[in-house]
Formats: sequence, structure tokens, C-alpha cells
Amino acid sequence: MKADYLNGTEYTLEQPEEMYHFNSDTELLGRFMRLRRSDRVLDIGCNTGALLLYAAHQKAQDLTGIDLFDSVLRQAEKNLRSAGIEAKLEKCRVQDYAAEPFDVIVCNPPYFKTEDERLKNSSEIIRAARHEEYLKPEDLFSAACRLLKRNGRLYLVHRASRLNELILKAMDHGLQAVRMRIAYGSRTSRARSVLLEMRFAANRELLIEKPVFLDERDTFADEGEEKA
Repeated sequence: MKADYLNGTEYTLEQPEEMYHFNSDTELLGRFMRLRRSDRVLDIGCNTGALLLYAAHQKAQDLTGIDLFDSVLRQAEKNLRSAGIEAKLEKCRVQDYAAEPFDVIVCNPPYFKTEDERLKNSSEIIRAARHEEYLKPEDLFSAACRLLKRNGRLYLVHRASRLNELILKAMDHGLQAVRMRIAYGSRTSRARSVLLEMRFAANRELLIEKPVFLDERDTFADEGEEKA
């Protein structure tokens, strides 16, 4: 098993065949976050550790990841240890997770509402990463409401086609989008993904940043980041 380079960082990580592999959405979310050294960061559904490594790249010192599967957490621990990064990792549903409030929560949640069992992956690990049976948007926002400091930030990536739903459900929990970035497959394609920063009762205008085009790597860097 080879180690894959985590674009925009100095890190690599191993991704076993049977586990969910990071993709362009993972990278874009990792680079969209804006972190401080003092931030306590929670990654909901940390998988093999990619977003925790992006947080470490920004020098955040207090990292926590939760996931549903022991094997996934063991791989995350191995990847973080190889990079010289310390993090607290715990097997837990976020619906049941309890901790002191965090400055930042980051999540690359499952995107698909699929109800037809025949369309779901046979691997429970892959299915949990792709389909909402374990984590629906309302579960994520409810958890953020409970686990985020009142001046904290929630970062997530999702399907652009579900933007209305995400904003309305977030508002039900007192969260408002304050930054947004949209990713397109190319300059002639429809929007594919949306990156969001949300805060409590922000009562401010929404900043919509320059778009990302997935076939133009020089557009991947966040506006607050040097291009890699």
C-alpha cells in the first residue's frame, strides 16, 4: 500500500483499498478552512485523517477526530503518527458524542439520500461515507449547535444542488453561512460542490469567494492561502 500525497500540504497518508479515499472535495475543504494555533478542532467522520492533517498544516494544536469504525481510526492514528501529529481519536456517533465546545468543527459528510438499498455500496465503511443513513444534515447541524463555541466556525463541503436545504436546516439551528466557495468541473459545467463556513447568528453579508475549476489546479488555493 503506497502513501498518497495530500495536495497543498507536506503530508502523505496511506489509504487501504477497503476504505473511503480522499478526493478533490476533501482537498478543497482542507484548504478552505482558516485556523489559528489556539483552535480546538473537531473532525466529524475523520476517516483516515486527511482533514486532521490539513488542520495540522495550518498549525492548529488541539485536534480531535471521531469516526464509526475501529479499523478506520487505527489507520488515521497510523497516518497521524507517521506525520508526527498528535490527535485524540474516538469511535463514536456524533449524535452521542460529548465534549467541551470546540472553536472549529469540520465535516465532509455523506452526500446522498439514497433509499434504495440496491444502490448502496456493500462495504459498510464506504456506505457510511457516501449515504446519509448514519449522518443527515440535520444531525450535523444539531451536533454543531451542541459542540461548537458561540464564536466558533463550522466548515463543510456538500453537493451544490443541496445548497438551499443546507442553509435552511442550518438556520433552524441558529447557524448562518458567512463564506462560500463553489467548485465546477470546468468553466463550462454546472456547479458540482459548495464549500461553506457557518457561524452562529452572524447577521452579516455572505462572502462568495472566487470559484474553483477542478480541471484548473491553480484555482484550488483558498483566497487566504498561497497557491501551491
